[in-house]
Amino acid sequence: MTVKQQIKEYIGSQPEGKRAELEALHQLVLKIDPGCRLWFLDGKNSEGRVVSNPNIGYGSQQLTYANKTSREFYQVGLCATKTGISVYILGYKDKLYLSKTYGKKLGKATVTGYCINFKTLADVDLDVLATAIRNRLEQAEG
Repeated sequence: MTVKQQIKEYIGSQPEGKRAELEALHQLVLKIDPGCRLWFLDGKNSEGRVVSNPNIGYGSQQLTYANKTSREFYQVGLCATKTGISVYILGYKDKLYLSKTYGKKLGKATVTGYCINFKTLADVDLDVLATAIRNRLEQAEG
């Protein structure tokens, strides 16, 4: 199964309202960066145990960890959660960047060092969210 097929199946497996919102966000990211690399992580570890929610990823970057190891990973991710949707904006060195730059402008969202959580798209300013996504995808690293 291709990554595009995995993404389509994942979005299609969501409850109706969340499905429409994930699809809208997926299309938004593809409009921002039509040629970006697509990722799909099923949330399972190497033993097949579920360790996280499945994620759709966009873009590509090298992440370097405290132990000096690095790996390629996506820049922006989408994930359905029990309470809403999470948008991951990964790779910024300044862990306060997202909250300082977008937190107050986003609307009813919780912003952490790398994640924007909200219940529904109606709760957030979609233009501000699109700007946060666009700004990250336009950078090779943060």
